[in-house]
Amino acid sequence: MSPDVDLTARRPGPLRDRLLALDSRLFEFAAGRNWPAAEPVLPRLSRSANHGVLWFATAAAMAASRTPRSRRAAARGLASLTLASLTINTLGKRSVRRTRPVLDPVPLVRQLKRQPITTSFPSGHSASAAAFATGVALESPTWGAAVAPIAWSVALSRVYTGVHFPSDVLAGAALGAGAAFAVRGLVPTRAQVVPPARPRAQVPALPDGEGLVMVANTASGTAERVRALHDGLPLAEIVECEPTDVRAELEKAAARATVLGVCGGDGTVNAAAEIALRHGVPLAVLPGGTLNHFAYDLGVEGARDLTRAVRQGEAVRVDAGRFSGDGREGVFVNACSLGVYPELVRERERWSRRIGGWPAGVVGALRVLRADRHPLEAGFRGRTRPLWLLFVGNGTYHRMGLTPGRRTDLADGQFDVRVVHGGRRPALRLLAAAVAGPLTRSPAHAAVQVGRLHLSGVASGTLLAYDGEVTEVEGEVTLEKLPEALTVYRPLPRN
Repeated sequence: MSPDVDLTARRPGPLRDRLLALDSRLFEFAAGRNWPAAEPVLPRLSRSANHGVLWFATAAAMAASRTPRSRRAAARGLASLTLASLTINTLGKRSVRRTRPVLDPVPLVRQLKRQPITTSFPSGHSASAAAFATGVALESPTWGAAVAPIAWSVALSRVYTGVHFPSDVLAGAALGAGAAFAVRGLVPTRAQVVPPARPRAQVPALPDGEGLVMVANTASGTAERVRALHDGLPLAEIVECEPTDVRAELEKAAARATVLGVCGGDGTVNAAAEIALRHGVPLAVLPGGTLNHFAYDLGVEGARDLTRAVRQGEAVRVDAGRFSGDGREGVFVNACSLGVYPELVRERERWSRRIGGWPAGVVGALRVLRADRHPLEAGFRGRTRPLWLLFVGNGTYHRMGLTPGRRTDLADGQFDVRVVHGGRRPALRLLAAAVAGPLTRSPAHAAVQVGRLHLSGVASGTLLAYDGEVTEVEGEVTLEKLPEALTVYRPLPRN
């Protein structure tokens, strides 16, 4: 006997009989109702959702807003939609073979010009709509509230146009919402992995921002973010300056500020962290660059988060890293690396003035990865060995693959050390390992967590990158933790 369930061919039991009869009556009731203003809207909306076109367009519009939460919400919505569609097409419609409703009671003006030919149960359109809306809402309730009426209307349109029974729509919507929660189980939302609120720091609360001096790097396109911050903290002092003046302005600001603020990319934040450490003042970071790893890992995604933390005096102490060797030293709050990555940074800087930042990054990566050589030899863990890349993260990174994941604890006292050994085409081996699974499974890769790292025999002119900046080192290079050295404002979780 076939495992498929045919709702029309098999004789239903008493309960199923009553449910199917109720479903039919609800369908006929909907068909007989007058729906003011629905005729020009719902059929078009139903057609626009074919093959997920409506949701892909919505995701593109969300991503165009350029806020991190919007981009994550769009990505989560599409991932949820994809899982729901796969489930519907592989299990749902193959397991329950229900014929479509008879269109006789549905006015001709409502009917779709092209009728679907697949089975009726469950509704794929409803599943996709619910999956996308639920996925978006799990990441961003604000965007979820905006998308929900559209998703509800798409689901409603399937009954309105006569292509589904109400139970088809309800089952599809339930499946879609379940797919969104399944995706959340696999990839937690940022709200689920809030960094621990420890160790808490005693800092002044600045209700109107008085005492905060915010230095903004104008090259990072920070104007809109700075305006939003000033709206929330009207007495904060804002200093906007060119990249060449950032360090000098930060030094002057630290000398007179109760709280040193910074808005810019990784290099700008690095300079502010070093100056804040030296002057012993707390730091307020407003993300203003491309990646903003430090601010995002703290839980500060924009002016609203930072404003709340500054107003209420919420802050934590975090670790910093320090490197030293041959008279050179510096601090970093994100990561430090030797080998291929500093070369990529140099190549990117070389091309960026000609073709722009992102294209320059692609060209630089292709030029560096194409080279069949190892750019570094150093004594590491008692052995001198060729290294293609040495990555030292300030704090343990999770879900690390082709790009670093995120850190949930910025005061764990550990360096996250990742090594890609030299050899033939390590870039290709590393890529294959990343696609197959965690990088720690690759024979070309090793990982260890330590509180201090010493390198010896580093060749003269070796490049070292730290938080996007590049310098040269040689001989003995030591990297050590500065535990809980930096005090940073960040919103704390509500009890």
